Amino acid sequence: MISKRSALGTIGALLAGTWFGAARADDTKLTVIVFPGVQNLPMFAAQAKGLFAKRGLAVDLKFTPNSDELRNGLAEGRYQIAHSAVDNAFALKDKANVDIAVVFGGDDSFNRLIVQPEINSLADIKGKTVAVDAVNTAYAFQLYEMLRQKGLNKGDYQVKPVGGTGQRLEALTKDKTYAAEKAGLKAIDTAAAALGAYQGSAGFVLRSWGASNADTLVKFTQAFIEGLRWMLNPANKTEAVALLADRLKLPIDVAGQAYDATLKGFNPDGALDMEGVRNVLKLRAQFEGGTPADPAKYIDLSYYEKARAGL
Repeated sequence: MISKRSALGTIGALLAGTWFGAARADDTKLTVIVFPGVQNLPMFAAQAKGLFAKRGLAVDLKFTPNSDELRNGLAEGRYQIAHSAVDNAFALKDKANVDIAVVFGGDDSFNRLIVQPEINSLADIKGKTVAVDAVNTAYAFQLYEMLRQKGLNKGDYQVKPVGGTGQRLEALTKDKTYAAEKAGLKAIDTAAAALGAYQGSAGFVLRSWGASNADTLVKFTQAFIEGLRWMLNPANKTEAVALLADRLKLPIDVAGQAYDATLKGFNPDGALDMEGVRNVLKLRAQFEGGTPADPAKYIDLSYYEKARAGL
């Protein structure tokens, strides 16, 4: 989809070697846990363009293999910030009694239902196996609801937890009995079309860590917002696509397609979509039991508001 393949490839090759720079001894070091994916492009940009560094932050982005590692690592203090499906934060609070705070947003999840070539409609998934990250997390709930709307209840198909996007892609391509919620063959529906407003990725921290490191969290959020603004600027598309290709080890044309397909899914300035948050909580209640929780018990936007005010 992008004609300047060689130019983009050259930029991609230069990115890792020339833009990131070395951390300074007095920088505040942060380890941020994320799933691999285009949703991280604002943070890739913040690293590459020195937006973290100019604020005295040395940020190490770690790719998690699954939701369990992300949740446990944050709870145990191995990671200071998580940027992932906001439902992971809700699950930490509700299931593990970990006092988290959702502090800024990210995107609408971009999710599409990806299936084997012979699947032509959602109804064709009856009797098949679907691969998910974990059976009780946000994007699995998305899948269940998409199928429920087409008359399929959970007993009509099998669900197998496989792990993150890479593991699901491997399962889908190696085992043709799988359909997948987000992997890589043929898209037949989008979560947005089925569910409406939805908060996908969001930034969250241990509430105690945020309170003790408020200035650092504000600076990180400012760099995220500036990175998002940079990547959404059409003038920066060539660099942004090359950066995405470099960090996710994608062919340039695939990175270009991912960039184009997801631009409209990013929340402006990394805001939290409160209607989308309520829909996430509604899905949790629908498939986990109970009534939708009050979003206020999970959210603290004071850091985000201070970050935006300071830009």
